[in-house]
Amino acid sequence: MDEYLDQFIQMLRSEKYYSPHTCTNYRRDLNQFRNYLAKQGIESWQQAGYSEVSGFAAQRHRQGRKSRTIQRELSSIRSFYQYLIRNSLVTKNPALEVSAPKSDRPLPKTCDAETIDRLLSVQDDSDALQVRDVAIFELIYSSGLRLAELINIDLDDIDLPQQQLVVTGKGNKTRQLPIGSRAVSAVKKWLKLRQDFTRNKPQSALFLSKQGNRISPRNVQSRLNRLIQRQALDQHLSPHTLRHSFATHMLESSSDLRAVQELLGHVNIATTQVYTHLDFQHLARVYDSAHPRAKRKS
Repeated sequence: MDEYLDQFIQMLRSEKYYSPHTCTNYRRDLNQFRNYLAKQGIESWQQAGYSEVSGFAAQRHRQGRKSRTIQRELSSIRSFYQYLIRNSLVTKNPALEVSAPKSDRPLPKTCDAETIDRLLSVQDDSDALQVRDVAIFELIYSSGLRLAELINIDLDDIDLPQQQLVVTGKGNKTRQLPIGSRAVSAVKKWLKLRQDFTRNKPQSALFLSKQGNRISPRNVQSRLNRLIQRQALDQHLSPHTLRHSFATHMLESSSDLRAVQELLGHVNIATTQVYTHLDFQHLARVYDSAHPRAKRKS
């Protein structure tokens, strides 16, 4: 069973250009299913049928797994069996008709523009790491970047005079994005100090760690936590919170859902539409506070 799983993961890397993080998720999901099959006395992928897949989903539900987690696991199983079918290793996909319990999709966590202003209003340019950090978070918020997209930016990907940036998103798809003036200014400050981090070795990454390597996701989150503490903010933020906030603030100002979809790199506009619910919450608050009859009983 390991052989087919390894080949599938290799295909995701080499043909689909999935990130290491995504491939790890696929492997973990399929290992969960394989372990379940082993406990049922099933020793090959070919022996699994609808009842085994539905039994696995039911067990995960009993174990308290969230519906979204089970949906992802079932999606991994479906994709794996489609791969096995294409390679003539099985004839049917046992996961096609199995669905996870439905649940309401949670709204993304965001913060208001004032909180972001407080987060990024750091005046101390003598701390090189802090200059780098501000550039990172200005750029994420300015262009609505995913953390993986931010980390993978190379020097050649950014054009400061034109205030443009090319990023590689999910599925190895590239998109061109505008950069705001504050982010441009912050990145320029960082570039003046970046040479001190290279340790005299060639490095294409825009953002480097103290060791002179491409900065890691964990490092970015750790530095954001430090900045939150320094700025005395009482709200937990993640890099993705800044991306969500970008989307929400863009919709509040423009109401152009298609444009925000393109900026975020969403393939399906339904993914972007979740932000319209947040925008409505904002409109409802404005209505309640501004309309003279909003809170009156009829």
